[in-house]
Amino acid sequence: MLSSVLRSKRAISVNVAIMRAFVKLREVLLTHKELAKKLEELERKYQLHESDIQAIFEVIKRLLEPPPGPPKPRFGLN
Repeated sequence: MLSSVLRSKRAISVNVAIMRAFVKLREVLLTHKELAKKLEELERKYQLHESDIQAIFEVIKRLLEPPPGPPKPRFGLN
């Protein structure tokens, strides 16, 4: 619209730059929507496996604990 009012080369180039910015903004918004949709799908997919994943982490934590030491010798008449 700027170029139709001012009718100068600079106004035309500014108008083109504005249009390109809006096109780029639309592309970015669409990309973010796609990423948000994929993330939501992943969350739904792995939510079903959450208890299994927690169980695996519990087993891994137990495996990382140091083994208990040898039993202590008993002293006295017990």
